[in-house]
Amino acid sequence: MSEHILEMRQISKHFTGVKALDNVNFKVRKGEIHFLVGENGAGKSTLMKVLSGVYPYGTYDGDIVYEDSVQQFNKINDSVNAGIAIIYQELALFPDLTVYENIFAGNEVKKGGVIDWNETIVEAKKMLAKVKLDVTPDTLIKDLGVGKRQLVEIAKALSKDVKLLILDEPTAALNEDDSENLLELLCELKKQGITCIMISHKLKEVISIADQATVLRDGQTICTLDGPSGQITEAAIIKNMVGRAIDDIYPKRPKKAPGETILELSNWSAYDPKLGRKVIKDVDLHVKKGEIVGLAGLMGSGRTELALSIFGNAKSYKLEGNLKLNGKPANLKHTSDAIREGIAYVTEDRKGDGLFLIQDIKNNITAANLKGISSKGVLNNNEEIKIADHYKKSLHIKTSSLEQLAGNLSGGNQQKVSLGKWLFVGPKLLILDEPTRGIDVGAKFEIYSVMNELINEGMSIIMISSELGEVLGMSDRVYVMAQGAIKGELAIEEADQEKIMQLATQ
Repeated sequence: MSEHILEMRQISKHFTGVKALDNVNFKVRKGEIHFLVGENGAGKSTLMKVLSGVYPYGTYDGDIVYEDSVQQFNKINDSVNAGIAIIYQELALFPDLTVYENIFAGNEVKKGGVIDWNETIVEAKKMLAKVKLDVTPDTLIKDLGVGKRQLVEIAKALSKDVKLLILDEPTAALNEDDSENLLELLCELKKQGITCIMISHKLKEVISIADQATVLRDGQTICTLDGPSGQITEAAIIKNMVGRAIDDIYPKRPKKAPGETILELSNWSAYDPKLGRKVIKDVDLHVKKGEIVGLAGLMGSGRTELALSIFGNAKSYKLEGNLKLNGKPANLKHTSDAIREGIAYVTEDRKGDGLFLIQDIKNNITAANLKGISSKGVLNNNEEIKIADHYKKSLHIKTSSLEQLAGNLSGGNQQKVSLGKWLFVGPKLLILDEPTRGIDVGAKFEIYSVMNELINEGMSIIMISSELGEVLGMSDRVYVMAQGAIKGELAIEEADQEKIMQLATQ
């Protein structure tokens, strides 16, 4: 028998006008953790969808050899029955059902054709123990954080006697602690003989636990790097991913003294009537012209809530305190007020809130500023194309056409469209909420470069980020939040990961 549990041979996959996979070869050994890395649009998720039967046999060229046999998966259940499970970044759980109902959904424990709920709960406890999740089986999914939901997904996969577990960006929405717990779990599963394929843009994860890492670029296999022999390094991964060396992922910009204060908050609080508590507590914060202010903290610390309270109070909080723009008191009752005053907000949820996925690129880029392409209330289609093409070029959006639907773009290109949408508004203060979540290192570098250009042009940026390296690499100053309050302010020269985490866990 082969040492490889999986071989994908000469896999090619076409979409309309696009060759997504071009004779890809991919081998995975039994009982290893194998990372699949590459830029957004490189073909990673497409390859895994071919493997899992989302793209059925006959819609691609090449062979899938699994456990020494050529497979013809015509639907997802075919791969599941073979012992292959795939977990996507957007978790497929039922929020209003319990943990045990989710774990065995579609795979119910039955006796005599009737679901045995008592046995289901017993088996659910066993699965929860395997993934080291300390919750009761009758807990509702909607009452769990993202990290625990991810573990429920893995428990669900394990309940089906999985042999090959595929995880597509599993830590993209997790904080540092939850990410570390997940990586430790994968190492435990490896000891139990389960093979893992993991797609990730977080290079430190790849370096820390990968046995092997295969790099895809433009739909082709570039190389496979071996972990134990020391081939998996940040420099090697980046060079093979983007086709060139990037000496520093955080591009430098000339240090300039910041200008006048653009935004000032004092004793700023926000009460959420739905939750019945304050989500922002007595925040004092200021942002000056021409600086990037990092906003760090753990998930649930109140960073996004603070951003939304500034951006026209989009969640209808009850606000207290003072907000000044350019030294003058401002009352931003609606997002339109914030936009008019020169504030823009790029949401962390580009698919849910940031873009119209069923509309094309040009419609999305101009959506927040239709007046900018209108005359006497009539939209100028030619002007829309001109504006969209400008941002396509300046932000390096990779697309075959401005008519391409936003939902069909890679994550990195979706983020660039979302950024272009708000740049077209012409803001003075740009709030970026997790600007590089779930995108590859090449796209990150491009977005960082755009941020530097905007700062050099006199714009101000508040950057919310859960990646401490990003906060330290791009910020001029850092505020650290916990439990809705500012726990400290650090000049970038004195900031480090340890100090930020100490403040974030107060």
